[in-house]
Amino acid sequence: MNASAHTAPRETRGRLLERFGLLLCLLLLVLVLSLVTDRFLTVDNLTNVVRQSSINAIIAVGVMLVILTRGIDLSVGSVLAFSSVFGTTWLTQGGVPVPVAILLSVGAGVVLGLTSGALVAYLRIPPFIATLGMMTFARGAALAYTQGQPVSGLAGGYRWAGAGELLGVPVPIVLLALVYLLGYLLLEHTGPGRSIRAIGDNPEAARWSGLPVRRVQLLVYGISGGLAALAGVILAGRLNSAQPTAGVFYELDAIAAVVVGGTSFAGGKGSLSGTLIGALLIASINNGMNLLNFPADLQAIAKGAVIILALLLYRQLRRTRPGRAVRAPTPNENPEPHPS
Repeated sequence: MNASAHTAPRETRGRLLERFGLLLCLLLLVLVLSLVTDRFLTVDNLTNVVRQSSINAIIAVGVMLVILTRGIDLSVGSVLAFSSVFGTTWLTQGGVPVPVAILLSVGAGVVLGLTSGALVAYLRIPPFIATLGMMTFARGAALAYTQGQPVSGLAGGYRWAGAGELLGVPVPIVLLALVYLLGYLLLEHTGPGRSIRAIGDNPEAARWSGLPVRRVQLLVYGISGGLAALAGVILAGRLNSAQPTAGVFYELDAIAAVVVGGTSFAGGKGSLSGTLIGALLIASINNGMNLLNFPADLQAIAKGAVIILALLLYRQLRRTRPGRAVRAPTPNENPEPHPS
């Protein structure tokens, strides 16, 4: 029997592990948590886990799109805070209808995201620096706009976005499913979506082939800002209050979900399904520690350790596939756009 006959089954196993390894990690975590507490594996609690993950999972879609182009977005937590207080202030003090308030929130997030995108695409500022600056600007704007005070007393229609149900399904889960469906259609069935991967995979080739690099960069940062704002609407509706201090470290949770989900900082490689599983993994860890009454000061340590272990296990599973090339990560690389 020749060598190729032995290699083929190994390559098949490698592809399967690469494709389903992260899901296996999530299932192992669920199994462990269900063994240590009988309150975890219940319909109500699992629904709660998905609902809790919705905010991070929605933000993570935008962050993943940015990372696919070899960028990074550190501003999403602050954008969430500003867009949330901006829309709810118009709702409570300006008297605008709930749909208009939501559109104002999302619109504010898109504008802030487009601003970051313009800094990256047209002014050639590295993504890390541009979004770090936007993170500081948006946080300061949120505090100044509200004078540091929360916006409370939201209308019932606004609260429905975070705490309501649609046909028995929590609205945040419905919005989560809608965002991932639209994200899938964008990436797999549109020209701009295919350009996102092409730019991240080979910036020089994308530039010389005439792809609209600048416009695609503008697009992904705008989407990232808009999705952060949508997450802010959900959060404010759940809490019946918009906080100018909300969203602190949310960018780190989103980046963790994206990276654990298999998206490469080198760009061009990543999947929405992996990002969703990464967000569910993080939410399951948080939920499990709450059920086990972990001390608050130890939860961050435990969550970080579990995320690292899950990522190491997933990478080990992927290494079983031979012939994989590894590229060095370049999160600050900003490809020279095509002049057109």
